[in-house]
Amino acid sequence: MLTTKRKPATIGEILLEEFMRPLGLTQGALAEAMGVQRKHVNELCNDRRNVTAATALILARVFGNSPDFWLNVQRRSDLWEAMHSPKERQRIERARPLRAAA
Repeated sequence: MLTTKRKPATIGEILLEEFMRPLGLTQGALAEAMGVQRKHVNELCNDRRNVTAATALILARVFGNSPDFWLNVQRRSDLWEAMHSPKERQRIERARPLRAAA
C-alpha cells in the first residue's frame, strides 16, 4: 500500500523526463519507433491515456527495459488517485473484511 502523501510520478512525467528528453526524442519519433499514431504518444505524455499491457510491452521493447516497469508506474498512479479521491475513498471505506472460515 502507498503510504506517502506525495503524488507519484505519472507515465507522462517518466516518459518525458527520463526517456524522451535525455534521448532527444520527439513525440513523432517515439510514435514511429512504437508503431503507433502520434496521438497515442501525445496522450501518454499528457496523462490522458493509461498504459495497457500491450503498451507496456511496446515501451519495454523500444526502451530496452521491462513491461513491469511501465505497469508499475501506472499502478502506483492509479492507487494514489484512488486513495486520494473522495468518491473512491467512500467506496473503499464501505468495504468490510470477511471473517475467516471456521
